[in-house]
Amino acid sequence: MTTLLDAPTGPPPARSRRHARSVPARWRLPLAVAAGVELVLLLWWAATYPGLTSYDSVVYVAQVTSGSWVSDHSVLYDAMVWLVLHLPGRLAVLTLAQTLAASAALAYTCVALRALGVRGRWTATASLVLAVAPPTGAFVLYVWKDVPFTLCALLVFAASAKVVVGRAGRIDWWVLGGALAGLGLFRNNGLGMALVAGLVLVVAVRGRRLLLGVLTAAAVALSLVCQLYLYPALGVRPPSTVSVYSLHYHDLAVAYAAEPAVFKDADRAVLAGVLPLDNWSADGRNCYVADKLFNDWSFDRNAAERSNDRLIAIWKRLVKERPDLIADAHICRAHIGWAPFPGPKELNAYTWIASAAPTPHDLYDIARPGGPMDGNPYRSTLYTHPLSTKLNHAAQFWYNAWKTRQLDWLLFRGATWAYLGYAALWLFARGRRMRPVLALAGVTVGYQLSILVANPAPLYRYMVGPMFIGAFCLTLLTARREGQRAEPKG
Repeated sequence: MTTLLDAPTGPPPARSRRHARSVPARWRLPLAVAAGVELVLLLWWAATYPGLTSYDSVVYVAQVTSGSWVSDHSVLYDAMVWLVLHLPGRLAVLTLAQTLAASAALAYTCVALRALGVRGRWTATASLVLAVAPPTGAFVLYVWKDVPFTLCALLVFAASAKVVVGRAGRIDWWVLGGALAGLGLFRNNGLGMALVAGLVLVVAVRGRRLLLGVLTAAAVALSLVCQLYLYPALGVRPPSTVSVYSLHYHDLAVAYAAEPAVFKDADRAVLAGVLPLDNWSADGRNCYVADKLFNDWSFDRNAAERSNDRLIAIWKRLVKERPDLIADAHICRAHIGWAPFPGPKELNAYTWIASAAPTPHDLYDIARPGGPMDGNPYRSTLYTHPLSTKLNHAAQFWYNAWKTRQLDWLLFRGATWAYLGYAALWLFARGRRMRPVLALAGVTVGYQLSILVANPAPLYRYMVGPMFIGAFCLTLLTARREGQRAEPKG
């Protein structure tokens, strides 16, 4: 009887070899990675069809279907939501497009890291793990502006790898410029990240500084022109004053809770006109979550709008006289971007992770029956209708298993992966005496700095980019020494 052990072990049949050789060598890795990653993401897509949603997803749909567009979120992503709502499949078309974009971005990154000597087998493995892992794989299926934003960050990292070793072709420069622009277009504070990542490359890469400077300036200018001129010209309303200065108000609350004596009688009168002083103190004791202040039922938004100039004047005085209090508030809110371990649970400072099966409760009052979207024909598209119930149950089990609190620091904390990425880049650059490679940390540094400047709550999605980038940085530890002299073919 013939067994598997008796099966021939020679080379593959001639027909298989011919098919493999029919694909150009330089395309084999990206095509294989894109196909493998897309297959995994399609399983997520079928299990969560038409996709995963959150409170922000509801806001996008509510704005574009009511005609009251506001630029507090990404107008470009709002336009994408509006477009797919007028197509068969609706939100499923958008989430499917996100899986395709993610597959392409991961495949491109695998090719880019070959310039640093990393074999395709390692980057391909990293790509598949990222697709299978819920923090990164399921993330792609959310109707969030953070998805294209994260993919742009990954592409900046990948294109930068080609730039720092002098292997960038025309397509790589287009990818770098487009991804830098995407950072500013998909998140309002993303232009700061683009500026940091671009300037780091300008400093590190000799001979291309003018071109890199032009690309960086163009990306930042495009975002500013859109926000200041194009969007208003198209009828998109700017964010409310309270929305723009919300974190300044929280700075005041944190400062008042810590040292109320630094506030003058006139300052207290201004604060009391917006919210009772006891509430300012109570809400300010939680320096991790700014949303607590604005979800306080006693917070008078109209009064805050009228008193905004005086509130900001108090804030500016504290910046000059007690910068430590303002810095305390920013560092505390930035905990998700810098600390590997979550903060106190009693202050809601744990890592905020979205649900894998959104319900009306998860989407808050805005999408509940009788809520602001009641009667909206697109409300039903915000909930999961899986193509396979069994697949949905398996996906939920897999997703929830990863939410084990003791593993939070590793599986859902982008700060952990930021530091792992920094360490891998430092070891690679030191071992090969290639200091310009350290410029690949620019995107991750931009993430951490942007969160230090402005961050409302410890949501894990704000630091997903370093998870993708950190995983690829670890593959540098497998790079071949000759990779700095000749790019491997596979």
